[in-house]
Amino acid sequence: MVILLVVLAYFGILLGISHLTSRKANNDTFYRANRRSPWYMVAFGMIGASISGVTFVSVPGMVLTSQMTYLQVCLGFIVGYVVVAFLLLPLYYKLSLTSIYAYLGQRLGRRSYQTGAWFFLLSKMSGSAVKFYVVCMILQQFVFDSMGIPFVVNIVGMVLLVWLYTRRGGIATLVFTDSFQTLCLFTALILIILQVISMMHLSVSEAVDVVKGSELSRIFVFDDWKSPYNFWKQFLSGIFIVVVMTGLDQDMMQKNLTCKTLRDAQKDMCSYGIAFLPANLLFLSLGVLLVTLIHQPTSLIHLSSSISPDSLLPSFVQSTLSSGGSNFYMLLTFFLLGILAASFSSADSALTSLTTCYCVDIRQQPQDEQLRKRTHLVMCLAFMLFILLFRSVNSTSLIDAIYILVSYTYGPLLGLFAFGLFTKRQPNDRLTPYICIASPLLCYALDTLSQHLWGYRFGYELLIFNGLFTFLGLWSGAASTAHKKVYL
Repeated sequence: MVILLVVLAYFGILLGISHLTSRKANNDTFYRANRRSPWYMVAFGMIGASISGVTFVSVPGMVLTSQMTYLQVCLGFIVGYVVVAFLLLPLYYKLSLTSIYAYLGQRLGRRSYQTGAWFFLLSKMSGSAVKFYVVCMILQQFVFDSMGIPFVVNIVGMVLLVWLYTRRGGIATLVFTDSFQTLCLFTALILIILQVISMMHLSVSEAVDVVKGSELSRIFVFDDWKSPYNFWKQFLSGIFIVVVMTGLDQDMMQKNLTCKTLRDAQKDMCSYGIAFLPANLLFLSLGVLLVTLIHQPTSLIHLSSSISPDSLLPSFVQSTLSSGGSNFYMLLTFFLLGILAASFSSADSALTSLTTCYCVDIRQQPQDEQLRKRTHLVMCLAFMLFILLFRSVNSTSLIDAIYILVSYTYGPLLGLFAFGLFTKRQPNDRLTPYICIASPLLCYALDTLSQHLWGYRFGYELLIFNGLFTFLGLWSGAASTAHKKVYL
């Protein structure tokens, strides 16, 4: 009952914000928020939208397998956000784009434009389904299983709630709902950390010393180049992940493009880019504290030594109930609030950007309001199907699953944009779809062969090779003369 009340209250606030921000809404409001969003609101909301429920669940548990080495990726994120802010944002603002993939049409040709849009649709739909799966899984575990409600009903209900508060105002609503959800996310995270510190009978300064002194707090790996946690692999991968998952992602860029000016958009991007390092440090510190608490001789919380990273935080919350802990309902409320905030701030913007991409890029009918409404509903239905599909096949860490998907599906986008930005050649537009399909297949073959011959498995750096293969494929079929601008 406590959980249901939290869910209902949370969505009541979101619907209230939606009602206030969607009055007199039109297509320009839905797609671009009339270019009137305050940059600081966009920046604050983007932190929550970028983190997602996967981070909330998976990152604390990453200390079990990779210690705090994920911060190496976060350092790369900062550089990546600077690149996006001062290389890509000026281009998008100069062309006054609603969808960033329109650039591909102007620079490379119609088929390149359509190929980029379709790869985004596949990438965003699958990646967002993984992220949203988290909240559905947690609610199923803590609420709906005991009530006998099937997982499919859980999914339908949650996605329809997202549809309800995004269907009218679109991106204009999300700028405000994401800010509210980011506030809820970090409030919940800090309260959970304080609750764990209280259970350990420590002061905040003593807890900081525990984290600093733990063997799980190692950040940098320079001594093993074969390790997937090697600093340079993770740092460079972090840069490319941000360039692709933010700079070449309609979902992330759509909110930045709602700022009044380019300078405002650059301020908002650099601000939330820097914020990722302390934010993830908090998540990883929570993981260290949880492991330390569990292994205390006097602890009433006992978890299996083979527990998976994704299960650390949820299992801890559940064990608190089993142990009869008096802090359970408070801890559960904070946990649920954080999961809801992280997951829904990611899912709502994903569905809005998918609708934008289909209407603006695929159908090229941005002024058709009925098409936009129908598409938004269809995207929600497709989203449900992708979640069910992922549940049936997933066998790896959730956060690794997302980056594997990114490596295979965002790589062609990286290659397309890099070719357009850094060369003056004109590709063979007819061949672009085939090149973009062949590149991920070649990456898969390379990864398989590498494991078989040398025992080396590619990590996040596979994204870089995928983009490189796309770039080389475009180059091989390109005209040697300077390109002529192609208009839609």
